[in-house]
Amino acid sequence: MASTSAGSASAGGASADRAAGDRRTRRFGPRERAVAAVGLLDRPLTSYYLVLGCTILLTALGLTMVLSASSVEQLQATGSAYTLVQKQALWLVIGLPGMWLASRLPVKTFRACAYPLLLLSMVALALVLVPGLGRSAWGATRWIDLGPVQIQPSEPAKLGLVLWGADLLARKERLGHLTEWRPLLVPLLPGAGFLVLLVMLGSDLGTTLVLLTIFLALLWVVGAPGRLFVGMAGMVLLLVAILIIVEPYRMQRLTGFLDPSGNTLTSNYQSLQGLYAIASGGMFGIGLGESRAKWDYLPHAETDFIFAIVGEELGLAGTLVVLGLFGLLTYAGLRIAKRVQDTFTRLAAAGVTAWLVVQAVINIGAVINVLPITGIPLPLVSYGGSALIPTLLALGMLLAFAKREPGARQALSARGPGPVVRALSWLGLARR
Repeated sequence: MASTSAGSASAGGASADRAAGDRRTRRFGPRERAVAAVGLLDRPLTSYYLVLGCTILLTALGLTMVLSASSVEQLQATGSAYTLVQKQALWLVIGLPGMWLASRLPVKTFRACAYPLLLLSMVALALVLVPGLGRSAWGATRWIDLGPVQIQPSEPAKLGLVLWGADLLARKERLGHLTEWRPLLVPLLPGAGFLVLLVMLGSDLGTTLVLLTIFLALLWVVGAPGRLFVGMAGMVLLLVAILIIVEPYRMQRLTGFLDPSGNTLTSNYQSLQGLYAIASGGMFGIGLGESRAKWDYLPHAETDFIFAIVGEELGLAGTLVVLGLFGLLTYAGLRIAKRVQDTFTRLAAAGVTAWLVVQAVINIGAVINVLPITGIPLPLVSYGGSALIPTLLALGMLLAFAKREPGARQALSARGPGPVVRALSWLGLARR
């Protein structure tokens, strides 16, 4: 009887354990797991880690794809397949510490840099137009030729417009000058217009579109009246239409976009080769480094059309990863803009997010042939130090703003010192 009672107790205990396990399984089923995953987005440091993670992953992918896309051309031109990727790595060595430093700066430092950066950008853009100093290629004058290095001033000009516009509108809001259209637009409209004019004189339509997007984003976030915003948006569309009409090569690109079956060896050649590259990748690609388009079929594979190489070598899965990372970066930037309390940080975060997202959309849209080609790089992925360094600085600024979200500083303090501080402490260089 005793053994029977013990067996019954054991069986009852096993049944109770199974019942408890069933309850735990029901408690943490698919729906509960989804709710828990969504709950992670409410944490104070969600924006910080999303910006940091997306930046690192896109940068690492970009360095890999630059090596793959440029290897054949550089092997033919210089005898080394690593020429461009070594330059890109050098830009990263400069840009990543700059991003880390920017992530630790106070907001007042960014505001102090606004006017000097905008002024320097305007001076540099004017120097681009000087004969013998500016360098022209592919229908646009974008670079200052300094011998072994070419600088594209329109890239830091994007960051300059974001900082200057955000600082200007924040000051006007504090003074209560945003209730009428004239104080709202002056001097924002003339300043942005002069910057756009300098870029337009270099025939750089892609950067012009990004600058105009930043201008409209600042107006939207600051709360410009609907009628005024629609009027400014209409003026931007009219300006873009005029820019397309006055340049014959832009009209050729537009007509080629509208008639993709024509001019397959001239104006439509690049777009068709990009589509062929993406289509040949299938679901999972033909393999990293195995691109056939980079063998002198696809022009500018490492810059404007690097997304096509991603699609060819990594397939649909690779392109979806890139789109997902940019989507997360967009969410994080908008989350920062929504949650911070200071007007300047809200405007600057929205401006940087609009800049990066619209630039990515224009680049990817041109590659998949849903937008005309404008010759604009894919942020963090395409080759080019002039674009990479300002982008990393802007993302470092976003990281600094993410620390100002409610509860973020307390969460960072509870987390303890980061790896950089720990490394410095091992060397005896950390502040005590």
